[in-house]
Amino acid sequence: MKTAAYWELYAGAGVIAAGISFLLTPAVRFAAAKLGLYDTPSSALKTHKTATPALGGVALYCAFAATLVSLRFATSFPTGTLRSLRGLLIGGTLVFLLGLVDDLKKPRGLGFKTKFAVQAAAAAVLLAFGFRIHFIKPDYVAEALTLVWIVGITNAFNIIDIMDGLSASQAAISALAFLFISLQRNEFYVNFASASLAGAAAGFLPWNFSAKRKIFMGDCGSLLAGFLLSAVSLGTHYSKVNNLGVYAPLIILLVPMYDTLFVMALRIKKGLSPFLGSNDHFALRLERMGYSRRQIVAMAAGAAAVLGICAFLATALSEVWALCLYLMLAAEILLLSRALARVAMRE
Repeated sequence: MKTAAYWELYAGAGVIAAGISFLLTPAVRFAAAKLGLYDTPSSALKTHKTATPALGGVALYCAFAATLVSLRFATSFPTGTLRSLRGLLIGGTLVFLLGLVDDLKKPRGLGFKTKFAVQAAAAAVLLAFGFRIHFIKPDYVAEALTLVWIVGITNAFNIIDIMDGLSASQAAISALAFLFISLQRNEFYVNFASASLAGAAAGFLPWNFSAKRKIFMGDCGSLLAGFLLSAVSLGTHYSKVNNLGVYAPLIILLVPMYDTLFVMALRIKKGLSPFLGSNDHFALRLERMGYSRRQIVAMAAGAAAVLGICAFLATALSEVWALCLYLMLAAEILLLSRALARVAMRE
C-alpha cells in the first residue's frame, strides 16, 4: 500500500476514534449517574465543587480499542504492526481495568503499592512484546529504565488530571506530536495508535468541558492515556541528524512530567510522602495567581503544542542547535519553578 494511503488511514483512525468517543461518552455518563458512580468533593484536595459522574475513561478505552480492531479488518497492517498493537491493547487493557477498579472503590481507592504493581505488570507485557528503550546499553539497564519510564508517564497523566480538560488535552496534543514526528519514518504502530488516541481524547473533551453534561475521565482514562503515550514514545527512531533527537519524548511529555516532578519535590521539601495528595500542582498555583481554569488549560495546551514543535526541531537540527534548545527549555523550567514555588497556597 502506498504511503499516501496510510496517511488516509491515520486520518481515518483519528476521525473514527473521535466519533466513537463523542457518541459513547454521554451514554457512559448516563450509566454512571444511574449507578451512582460519582466523583464527590470528599476532601480539601478535590478541586471540583459538586458530585460529577466519572468513568469517562470507559469511552476513551472503547474508542481506542474499537478503532484499532476496525482497522484490523479494514486493511492489512504492515509486518510487525499487528503484534505491536496487540501488545499495546493487552497492556492498555490491564491498566484500564486497574483504573476502573480504583474509580469504583472511590473515595478511598486503591493504595499506591497496588497501583505500581499492576502498572509494572503492564509494563512487563510491553517489554515482552519488544517495547523498550533502544539507545541505552546494556539491555538489562534499558529494560529497567523502560519500566520506570512507562510507570512514570502512566502516573504523570493521572496526577495532572485535576482540572476539566487538562489531562485529556495534553493526551491529544502529545499523541499528535508523536504522530507528526513518526510520519516521516513510517513507524506504523506508532502512527495508528497515536492517531486513535488523539481522536479518542478529542471526542471526550467537549463532554468534559460541558456545564450541564459534565463527566470526568477518571483514573481508568488518565492512566490509560499515560500508558499508551509511554508506549508509543518507544516506537520510533527520532533522528538521523543528531544523537540528541532520542530525547524528544521528554519534550513532548514535558507538561505532565513537569507537574509530577514539581509536586513530588515540593512534597518532599515539606517532609510529606511524594505519593500522597497535595495542592502543589502547577495548575492550582496558577489558579491561586488569578488565572481561570479555562485559561490555565488553554495555556497548558498551548505550551504542549509549542513543546511538540520544539521536539520536532530537536530531531531536525544539528546536534549543537539541539543542545541549545534543550538548555533553553531547562532554563525556562527553572525560572517557572522558582516563580510557582513562591506562590502561597492554602494548606
